[in-house]
Amino acid sequence: QVQLVESGGGLVQAGGSLRLSCAASRRTFSSYTMGWFRQAPGKEREFVGTITRSGSSTNYADSVKGRFTISRDNNLNTVYLQMNSLKPEDTAVYYCAASPFGTVVVNWYDYIYRGQGTQVTVSS
Repeated sequence: QVQLVESGGGLVQAGGSLRLSCAASRRTFSSYTMGWFRQAPGKEREFVGTITRSGSSTNYADSVKGRFTISRDNNLNTVYLQMNSLKPEDTAVYYCAASPFGTVVVNWYDYIYRGQGTQVTVSS
């Protein structure tokens, strides 16, 4: 079992930045592909991005490409989501998740461990 705890959410003005963190409870963190998802009120959950086990490769949704960056520190069992140039449409609850699959993983249901989420609100 891996517990994931997100932090770093909050209220920010459009054009601003936030960095989300997701801390994992287990030292086997490096064996999981990590992903970020988000869900806005009244909308379906959306893939944001993913990072491979070693951190050597990332993949992003078109809606955030060039603005968001995922990184990880396997020594700290933590994955990060750096969000720049935030827009009001980025407002959502953001979730991190862990997948045992070693490829690019974009499907929520391929992630077997998920955090509780952190709220990000971008004001216009």
